[in-house]
Amino acid sequence: MEILHHGRPATVLRGASAARFLIDVDSGDPQELMARVTGNYRHGNERTAKNHPRNRGR
Repeated sequence: MEILHHGRPATVLRGASAARFLIDVDSGDPQELMARVTGNYRHGNERTAKNHPRNRGR
């Protein structure tokens, strides 16, 4: 399974990690999950942004 960003491959998932991704993407936030899988995750501002008034309903 390939995860693309703007039409270019960001990462390739195989085997158990691909199966786990498909299960988790249905139950959680797909954007956060893809960021975690590609390694572009938790640069320090996600927790602050999550609590911002415009993002509270998401």
